Amino acid sequence: MKRRAGNWLAVLLSALAVAAAAAPEGRDAGHFDTRVRPILDRRCVVCHGCYDAPCQLKLSSPEGLRRGASRQPVYDGTRLRPAQPTRLFIDADSIAGWRALGFHPVLPEGEATPEAGPEASLLRQMLALKERHPQPRSGRLPADYTLGLDREQVCTDRAGFEEFAREHPRWGMPYAMPNLSSAEYRALVRWIAQGAPLPPDEPPSPAALPQIARWEAFFNGSGNKQRLVSRYLYEHLFHAHLHFEGTPAREFFRLVRSTTPPGEPIREIATVLPYDDPGRPDFHYRLRRVQGSIVQKNHLVYSLSDARLARFRALFIEPDYVVDRLPSYRPELAANPFRTFAAIPANARYRFLLDDAHFFIEGFVKGPVCRGQVALSVIEDRFWVMFFDPDAQFFADEGAFLASVADELQLPTADGPGLGLLRIWTDYRERERRYMAARQARFLRLPERDLDQALGLVWNGDGRNPSAALTVFRHFDSASVAWGLVGEAPETAWFLDYPLFERIHYLLVAGFNVFGNLSHQLNTRVYMDFLRMEGEDNFLAFLPAATRRQVRARWYRGLRGELQRFFREPQAWLSVDVVTGYRSDDPLQELYRRMRALVAPVAERQAGRNRCDAPPCGTRGIPPALRARADRAMAGITRNRGARLHAFPEVAHVRVRSAQGDMAYSILRNKAYRNVSSFLADKGERERADIEHDTVTVVDWLEGNYPNFFFEVDIDDIEAFARQCAAIRDPADYERFVLRYGVRRTHPGFWAVADWFQGQRSRQHPLTGGILDLNRYDNL
Repeated sequence: MKRRAGNWLAVLLSALAVAAAAAPEGRDAGHFDTRVRPILDRRCVVCHGCYDAPCQLKLSSPEGLRRGASRQPVYDGTRLRPAQPTRLFIDADSIAGWRALGFHPVLPEGEATPEAGPEASLLRQMLALKERHPQPRSGRLPADYTLGLDREQVCTDRAGFEEFAREHPRWGMPYAMPNLSSAEYRALVRWIAQGAPLPPDEPPSPAALPQIARWEAFFNGSGNKQRLVSRYLYEHLFHAHLHFEGTPAREFFRLVRSTTPPGEPIREIATVLPYDDPGRPDFHYRLRRVQGSIVQKNHLVYSLSDARLARFRALFIEPDYVVDRLPSYRPELAANPFRTFAAIPANARYRFLLDDAHFFIEGFVKGPVCRGQVALSVIEDRFWVMFFDPDAQFFADEGAFLASVADELQLPTADGPGLGLLRIWTDYRERERRYMAARQARFLRLPERDLDQALGLVWNGDGRNPSAALTVFRHFDSASVAWGLVGEAPETAWFLDYPLFERIHYLLVAGFNVFGNLSHQLNTRVYMDFLRMEGEDNFLAFLPAATRRQVRARWYRGLRGELQRFFREPQAWLSVDVVTGYRSDDPLQELYRRMRALVAPVAERQAGRNRCDAPPCGTRGIPPALRARADRAMAGITRNRGARLHAFPEVAHVRVRSAQGDMAYSILRNKAYRNVSSFLADKGERERADIEHDTVTVVDWLEGNYPNFFFEVDIDDIEAFARQCAAIRDPADYERFVLRYGVRRTHPGFWAVADWFQGQRSRQHPLTGGILDLNRYDNL
């Protein structure tokens, strides 16, 4: 007990020391938090909050403001060598360090004086440029505003600003958005004129300190078993925003590796990947507070509590197994979790993933890298995900089988950035084929099962876990994950077993380097194609053989079919009936219905989690009849199909206003593809691919991290809104619809509407919500 109290006291003293060291810079910090930060969050962080922030200028934290901007892009699919990582809080820890990495200041540096002009700060110069050249207040923005994500960026510094202003007079900040209000502009200019004082890093709250001590003691426990478990947990939680039970809703931590032990200031070890060699045997796992404002697109919450700690012990520590020796960090071993963690029972590892499947699936479709085109270019716009039951002896989740095929499950990240493009088609494709052959040989030996028995092999969340079924919505290069089976039956679905689930994590999260080269990114895409087809085949295995062939042929038509034939997968399983007992002449739709029935016990919890963090959700005051009226009208929009959707944004948020309270909906365009596999096709080719099969999904919550457009409608006009939306046939119809209900970038009330949606997100999701990103807002 004394040792525990000592650990707690050491953490407290460490936190106080950090705060004291930073205090001189924190003059007028209260002014920043109350007057400046709210403006930055709502007007600047909405475009400058992640890796895809223009010029790498991240304005979500004081450290990002100090760091400044860079001409080096993070996203570059053509570079032949990996780029130097520039992760905030990780790859440099001082202004001098960031200047050495090529970043230039946007705030005044040195002593500020009241007489200093706008030229003392690039940020002030950009704000003043916008004031001198405000954007249009109606219609579409003119063509000299470039809005594409891959547009050429002009990242000027203070010395080049005059030339920049002459060539691009309309490119002030906020870029391509309405001007700040007079009060907002004055507040920022006054703060900059005072030297732009910034607060120190926030220390852990008193409520968090004892929990930090308890968890750091766990992660740094002695013995080979504990050390291997801690490594496994770190490689799966390094990207999480960890939240302690009973602490403030906006206080989060990261699990890091540090050269210093608990009780001392954290010195994070900066490695590109979480399974890279830390460079020393005596490192320590530490919990480091997340600083700054939280943005939705990289906010992945994982909760830590006493119950969670007990669960970890039950899964990993209490079972009787021996870890004779700890595995090395050699790349060929570290990139293969089936070899590295072979000593930990496979069932425990799978149970760990299933406990929070929503978090782990969200990690690869959303993830900390912000822009996920590498992973998302090979998946459908909407599909369902379910999982095999960890207690069912089916396919490949037994430890003995995994041990026999572990080498075939090697991931291409093991070879680092030097892996040639040819080897992904030879070595790694052949490994995948051999694994699939071994797996399908087991499939061919399975006895026939009635559909009821077969569905017993699918995990139902143990009747209580809402992660049992998930819906993935893809929006070109971003995506989001909803709880439950949302919308009408999708075109495709995935069933994941443990080896597939684990490989997706190690390919797209633990093993993906956003600063990597062309080879790394293309190899990741191709291998993800293998894994996507594996998940789809798992689902198809539940269908009768004849139906299975028809559905698979439909899925893999066009370029997808050409690539699938090139992959040369084992085909014998397609002709083997394993599941019988279908009662309709449409087995595919029957299977989808049975999937819904399987997870019906958790459906209400899933719907509640989509709408808010802690049901019942905050719609008090809105009469049920009013909500039902809006629901009926919005549901009519789903009648839209095919080419008429071509003008629609991918993610539209709708505000339905009423005297009793406003309601939020999302309209999600689901594009159909013939060439979803194609890493060779651009966005335009994808959109033209199979447009006659496009659909739309409407949900009564805010789905997505990057809204492409806002609509506003009064409840008394909701039926007319839905009718006009459903009647759209061509771009002219859509233009009339936007003129009546849309909120363009030039709309005089744009910021008020955006603020309502931001506020609605934070009200409904105070823990898991963050600032919505407007980088992809359409110029319709």
